[in-house]
Amino acid sequence: MKFACLLANGFEETEMITVVDLLRRSKIEVDLVSMGDLNVTGSHGIAVLADKLWEDMDHYDGLFLPGGQPGSTHLGNDERVIDLIQKYNKADKWLSAICAAPSVFAKANIIKGKKITSYPMPNVDELFKDAIYLEDFVVQDGKLITSRGVGTAQHLGLYLVEVLGYDAKTLSDSILFSMVNK
Repeated sequence: MKFACLLANGFEETEMITVVDLLRRSKIEVDLVSMGDLNVTGSHGIAVLADKLWEDMDHYDGLFLPGGQPGSTHLGNDERVIDLIQKYNKADKWLSAICAAPSVFAKANIIKGKKITSYPMPNVDELFKDAIYLEDFVVQDGKLITSRGVGTAQHLGLYLVEVLGYDAKTLSDSILFSMVNK
């Protein structure tokens, strides 16, 4: 299993690192793919070094889009990203996004009649008017998986691990995630 995490300047650092870390701990290969330079700066000024540039992408089983602003806006304004999302949707590949990034799925016109969630943005009703909008931490509709924000990043990461057929229970126990509820 191999995923690409698409990064544009202004991405939400915690969402990216949490989900990617949990996938990699489960031995799911994830490439950090930059839309510009290999050095990408998050919305809170934390810089990361991407694994690949857009031009160097491999073939992937799925995409993950972290939220954050203006990162989500940059992804949504990039026609390469919109085209790739549409191709992945048509090929029934995994598509996942968190926080503001599900808006990129709306822009790609792949959410009609689908269950979806996102950060509760002011324009959420208009943005997702063609979808079935839910406020659950993680929402799955087929191979489309979305989540609400920084506070749900561990939920999304563990959920992805589980639906991709890996051992989320052992991973959850190893990071003491169950202690959150005590």
